[in-house]
Amino acid sequence: MQHKVKVTVIDKKLYPELQAQFCADPAAGACPCYNVGDEFIFERYGAADDFWHIGQNTLRQTAAQPEAVAGGSAFPHCSEAWDAISRYIYAGLQGGSIMRGWMNDERVMIACCSDGTRPVIFKIERMDYQVLHIDGIACEKCRDRIREALSGIAGVTSVVFRDGFTEVYVQHQVKEDALKAAVEGCGAYTVLGVE
Repeated sequence: MQHKVKVTVIDKKLYPELQAQFCADPAAGACPCYNVGDEFIFERYGAADDFWHIGQNTLRQTAAQPEAVAGGSAFPHCSEAWDAISRYIYAGLQGGSIMRGWMNDERVMIACCSDGTRPVIFKIERMDYQVLHIDGIACEKCRDRIREALSGIAGVTSVVFRDGFTEVYVQHQVKEDALKAAVEGCGAYTVLGVE
């Protein structure tokens, strides 16, 4: 089983009375680094190790200019946010419980940055998946056939084809035999390995 972590900005707050009273720029305004709806995906598989690059290039979705968002290609995550969320990201990437007993799903945590005048609220979620190495995929119809077969297995939530391997996202670990049978039952495909 492999793991990714999705971080989503779910809210931003602003306390202008605190900024007016305590900040060098009393009209600093809301956080410029993040936008509600920004989505980041952290990976640690193959050559990818987004955690050790402080999340640079993890931005997957934004309503703003991608170059102006933390986690985009121009700069990594804000240090105030990184300090607050990095421990949960690391736990999720290792397959651990992010917040057992506090959240109703131990794979999820709601956290905010430490800027008390303009905090950003994040949803951090561990995404579990199994990697399949499949031989014989030649076209999009092959992918559609395999995706449909894998999606019919209990616990499979989605299937993503990557360059050289397939990611099968799951709610819980699925037996290798079930994954192999689903793929190989579609035709002339061979599962070379499951991780």
